[in-house]
Amino acid sequence: MNIDRRLFQLLKEERAPFILSVLSGVIASVLLIAQAFYLSRVIDSAFIHKIGIEKLVPLLGFFALFSILRMLFNWASNSEANRGTLAIREKIFSRLIDAVSALGPIYTRSVQSGRLSTTLLKGVEALDAYYSQYIPQIFFALFTPLLIVCAIFPSDPISGWILLASAPLIPFFMIVIGKSASAMTEKQWKTMSRMSGYFLDVLQGLPTLKLFAQSRSQRESIEKSGETFRHATMRVLKIAFLSSLTLELVGTIGIAIIAVGIGLRMMDGKLTFQHALFVLLLTPDFYLPLRQLGTKFHAGMEGVSASKEIFAVLDQTSPVDGHNKEFIKKDIAGRYPILFSDLSYNYPGAGHPAIDGMNFTIPESKTTAIIGPSGAGKSTMINLLLRFQEPSAGSITINNNPIHDIPLEQWHHMISWVPQHPYLFNASLKENILMARPDATEDEMNAALAKTGLSSFVRSLPEGLDTMIGEQGSRLSGGEAQRVALARAFLKNAPLLILDEPTSHTDPELEAALRRSMEELRKGRTTVIIAHRLETIRSADQILVFSHGKITQCGTHSELFNTKGFYQDALLLQQESSL
Repeated sequence: MNIDRRLFQLLKEERAPFILSVLSGVIASVLLIAQAFYLSRVIDSAFIHKIGIEKLVPLLGFFALFSILRMLFNWASNSEANRGTLAIREKIFSRLIDAVSALGPIYTRSVQSGRLSTTLLKGVEALDAYYSQYIPQIFFALFTPLLIVCAIFPSDPISGWILLASAPLIPFFMIVIGKSASAMTEKQWKTMSRMSGYFLDVLQGLPTLKLFAQSRSQRESIEKSGETFRHATMRVLKIAFLSSLTLELVGTIGIAIIAVGIGLRMMDGKLTFQHALFVLLLTPDFYLPLRQLGTKFHAGMEGVSASKEIFAVLDQTSPVDGHNKEFIKKDIAGRYPILFSDLSYNYPGAGHPAIDGMNFTIPESKTTAIIGPSGAGKSTMINLLLRFQEPSAGSITINNNPIHDIPLEQWHHMISWVPQHPYLFNASLKENILMARPDATEDEMNAALAKTGLSSFVRSLPEGLDTMIGEQGSRLSGGEAQRVALARAFLKNAPLLILDEPTSHTDPELEAALRRSMEELRKGRTTVIIAHRLETIRSADQILVFSHGKITQCGTHSELFNTKGFYQDALLLQQESSL
């Protein structure tokens, strides 16, 4: 038997349905014995003692009653097991979603989306057979044979001893074969998980692959991965069929030995026909739960393999939520400066820190711009401010409160974030914008559309705001997607605004339009801008220049333009390229 400790802990949380399932199964086993007893009585009375049909009616009535009751209790056992399994699956899925949400975009970008999707969907689904079939069958394999042996011993002790002697052979062979099956199943699951991740990565990058004429080579790689998965699956099936054959063989030999022994004792007059038939009727059902345990063991092993991927996600260290649940100043991010004190962050395995002992202040209700070469630490700082990552050292405080003392949900409620590549869902344009604030009124929605220049675009759509925009906004241009992101920020109306290179992939005309929208959005808000195009940040109240995880320059546009350094060089280079 293979009972995973952590999966069994989840079973304890929903123990009531499984207890009812096992009790119903045990009662069904008792009714099975009663069925066999009355069936043997009916056949013995009718064919051996030649009793008339009118005297057999009560016996037939009891047999029918126990048959119906057994069917009902078997149904109840399956229903309760399925009910408990569904509750556990919902809990695990909910915890996985919460864990992925808490880990944030940094985690989801670090793993293959296809592999994560397989864990969230097929992984949770694979637990169904483990809980609804394998776990209840463990108890049925224990109680049902024991009840049958207790019923057989008074009628035929010799058959009872034969059953007791042969019963351990089935679990023995199951354990021996099960070790190989478990290793094979885990390998098969990992192969499928890797293949899913690889396939989705290729699918998402198909336009780029076709552009560089690499789609054919990737097709061959996918075919090779599929063939590897097929071989892994066939190895698992081979072990499963071998296990079934072995268990069936042991059960068949046991039944044959008992049948021959009963026949010989009946010929010697040591056993009556009714007792012999009673034993013969119950003997197959003695081995059946043990054989089914072997079959359901293989069905449940996929769930055990999947659970390792599931718990690997749940065991990830997530950003620590705030402990100060009494924190109620919703607009604190707009009323006080944000202080970064000796802030450092090291990526695992990196040779040097991405941020190294930074000290600076983001003033309230003003705009702070951050520039610097790629890898300077700009995005890392934003991730720390958004609490997608935990600092390795130092702190971020606001009004003398570490931001990690503020509940995570409340902190995110204070922030509007417009990333470089906003994520848009395969839903209507209206639904995508309302994600920022689902309770917004129609007037507030129209105002957000007007401020971002989306009003005329919406009017041009065949279904207006109800137009579906496709996965990741595939039916929108890059500029339209950025406008949707800005509309979300207008609608949310949060006191802290973070703009992460929102115009880096736009033409000059669109950049100017987006810049006007951003200037409107920045009014009265504490704003942090990361930008490569310096036109976006000329009017910033404070410009910070990052380099190798440190701040090398700080000042306004006019101050930095007249000072030798990265800002002056970058501005002159952009002016030359625009000529």
